[in-house]
Amino acid sequence: MNNFYGSFGGGAPGWMHGFWPGVSLILLWSIFWKGLALWHSAKRSQPWWFGILLIVNTLGLLEIIYLFAVAKLKFSELFKNK
Repeated sequence: MNNFYGSFGGGAPGWMHGFWPGVSLILLWSIFWKGLALWHSAKRSQPWWFGILLIVNTLGLLEIIYLFAVAKLKFSELFKNK
């Protein structure tokens, strides 16, 4: 009998295998921006921003807003250790 989980009743359905590369890219994107924003907020002694950025997950959007609008960093300054 063929059910939602495949013919043997286990594993992911066939259509789901195509989603893993996309999920992986979204995860890497989010971790990259979150790490960068957390690092800059800690370096700037901004505990409120650190806490908000640590808890709220927005797929990198809040982190990008923090870096470029609040911290007013330029792209060239993102990876400099002052």
